[in-house]
Amino acid sequence: MELVGNIESIIFRNAENGYSVIGVSTPKRVTCVGIFPPVTEGERVIMSGEYVVNRNFGEQFKVHSVKVSPPTGRESMIKYLSGGLFKGIGEVTAKNIVAYFGEKTFDVVEFTPGELVKVRGISRAKAESIGEQFGSFRAMQNTIIFLQSYDISLNLALKIYKTYEGMTEQIIRNNPFRLIEDVDGVGFSTADMLAISMGIEKDSTFRLSAAIVHVLKSAAQTKGHTYLPIGMLVRETMKLLSFDEDKESVLLTVIDEMQVDGTLVYVNDHRMNGVMLATYYKLEKNIAKTLSRIMQHSTDLDLNLESEIEEFEKRENVRLHPSQKEAVTAAVNSGCVVISGGPGTGKTTIIKCIIEILKQEGYSFALTAPTGRAAKRMSEATGAEAKTIHRLLDLHSGDYSTDTKIDAEVIIVDEISMADEFVFNALLRAVPQGGKIVLVGDKDQLPSVGAGNVLSDIIASGKIPVKYLTHIYRQSSDSNIAIYAHMINGGSVPEFDNKSRDFFFDNVSSGEDVVSDVISLCTERLPRYFKLNASDVQVLAPLKKGDGGVENLNVELQKVLNAPSSEKKEIAHGERLFREGDRVIHTVNNYHLGWILPSGGGFEAGEGVFNGDIGRILEVNKAEAQVKVQFEDGKVATYTAGDLDQLSHAYAISVHKSQGSEFPIAIVAFSRYNPIVTSRNLLYTAITRARRAVVIVGKKEDVVRMIKNNYTEKRHTALGRFLKEDEF
Repeated sequence: MELVGNIESIIFRNAENGYSVIGVSTPKRVTCVGIFPPVTEGERVIMSGEYVVNRNFGEQFKVHSVKVSPPTGRESMIKYLSGGLFKGIGEVTAKNIVAYFGEKTFDVVEFTPGELVKVRGISRAKAESIGEQFGSFRAMQNTIIFLQSYDISLNLALKIYKTYEGMTEQIIRNNPFRLIEDVDGVGFSTADMLAISMGIEKDSTFRLSAAIVHVLKSAAQTKGHTYLPIGMLVRETMKLLSFDEDKESVLLTVIDEMQVDGTLVYVNDHRMNGVMLATYYKLEKNIAKTLSRIMQHSTDLDLNLESEIEEFEKRENVRLHPSQKEAVTAAVNSGCVVISGGPGTGKTTIIKCIIEILKQEGYSFALTAPTGRAAKRMSEATGAEAKTIHRLLDLHSGDYSTDTKIDAEVIIVDEISMADEFVFNALLRAVPQGGKIVLVGDKDQLPSVGAGNVLSDIIASGKIPVKYLTHIYRQSSDSNIAIYAHMINGGSVPEFDNKSRDFFFDNVSSGEDVVSDVISLCTERLPRYFKLNASDVQVLAPLKKGDGGVENLNVELQKVLNAPSSEKKEIAHGERLFREGDRVIHTVNNYHLGWILPSGGGFEAGEGVFNGDIGRILEVNKAEAQVKVQFEDGKVATYTAGDLDQLSHAYAISVHKSQGSEFPIAIVAFSRYNPIVTSRNLLYTAITRARRAVVIVGKKEDVVRMIKNNYTEKRHTALGRFLKEDEF
């Protein structure tokens, strides 16, 4: 429905995202909530939306869209002028201006502000200032109205204006595809809609270039490819542009031109015939060159560490396998080494041994991992401080071109398979001259969510020494997690007889039964059996959609694990309902989201919340559209309405999001088989997230098919080739 009225009061406004609570006279007074353009008291607004009843604040008008026009009527005009928009104009001066100029007031203020000197108390300087302020404010409103005329949402329009300000209309009219690069949340479809609405030809070079870049970037961000075979690139771009086959030659010509101007790079040899964005070409080249530099400039030692390892074994009451001893020796002696092993093969024990020997030999070291959870686990397991790569390098600004040098002679990186190429490149650049780096991970885990396939490419290049751990070290007579994980990784199907005390299987056929079984496990069976809290149980699922997908599991688990009550405040955002006490996960890297970390009587403050950080909602402030979240490392961040799309519920998370984490109990839920997604290494990754026990829930036939399905989508990357080309 439509509501028309004048703004009486601005109760609350978030300048960052435009979320506002505004009192509007219609003629009755109505409280309106939603995203508003910059407004001030007295302005006339035409709003579309609906009435809703807020449990705490009563009836409100929830706004979907807003149009603003200058106020009419003496009282509204006075309120507008004295509402705080114009410095130096109070109610008395506003009354004098309106009394003198009447209905022509705003024409005078906008076009001939010098005439304001005719009003008592207004100097020429003050008149010019009022005119400038009015012009700036109206320009902002007009720009937002211009953007809305092309069906751009108010929230996005505010983001665009904040990026370009007074140049917004000019920039967009010249090249709307700039939005893709400059404004977070603008994809090709939005920019393309704008471009076509403005009359840009469908086969213009602007449009084709933007589409090619979009396809390559999307392939990197969603599939991890750093280049695409040229045939695939052309097919995907033609599909995006809805082009017929006769346009293929036009696209190829544009690709040639983009290669000449340096936007794209051809990657051609007998194995590849692909196209890379210059960004990824430089990135992978830099990684190869920096690894080569580390190998060449670090001093290879030839220390015999038998006695040191024996001392460690006695002190820790462990017995290292020969392959583990080799890994320790290589890590201390080499400039760079990869240590790869599955669960139970003693990677953590090896890191502890390396640390002890480095201390004895007088070497300084730093421990790091790609995620907060992985770094925390590394600290707990070794007793030494470990930091995330972002924190170690101070990458919270999102700028990966840091010149920071790590103040350590040896850097040990755990869960290296999770690191994308941007992070890994920054880490390598930070290794000091003569420094060493030890890369620890599991080559059979899923690759990083971001671009590249760092661990696999390094191993495949043959240029860096690799030590494989195959002997299962962590096991007891009643523990089968590590044993079964290795069986599954090798393509063998475990017995699934539920005689184990830490590895269970529930044979459930339908998606609905998967959900009910997961709820039963989370709320009753597992907490009772293991004498722990439901919060110690993490549900993992390979798919987002469907009854047994992440999204539906979160909805159903929230109902039972954090049911609504009069004491818990909640706020709706899109299809999600966030409630105090909810378990949540941050889903993107946000380098600018502020946080505080309570410490003693004070607190530490900083910026940066990252993809995969898990926490709990402490507080919901619905009036100000704010949600306060405390993460597992103790940091507390406050989300405004514009940030809430970066939060999801975490009662269930995807297997990809679980990488680098370890949970006391993991439930792995499969509702349907998809040969592209539900593969062996995904199941292997999920199982190895569990520390005390794992429960697989799904149809036995589908789980067996998963174990037999060794499909992994090939990532198109050039790092392996560049490593082979560089001199080591």
